[in-house]
Amino acid sequence: MDPHATQPHAALLNEFVEEILELSARAHVRRRSAVKDSSEFHALTGAISAYGNVLALLTALRRLEEFYAKGGDHVPHCSQLAS
Repeated sequence: MDPHATQPHAALLNEFVEEILELSARAHVRRRSAVKDSSEFHALTGAISAYGNVLALLTALRRLEEFYAKGGDHVPHCSQLAS
């Protein structure tokens, strides 16, 4: 895999990470002002948890991009593993 081909993917992943971090920060601020144990508090807690899960996924994708950029072409792609 050409290392230069991963640069647009890495830039896009970075944009997604920044956006999710911003959304999570806003949810944290809103949750601080919500009444504890209210439906809004619990909804924001769920949203914050979901943002954390998305960040974990994006971080894993970023690491995979970095791995392939360093020449990890010998590892099969996910679609090859499923077949």
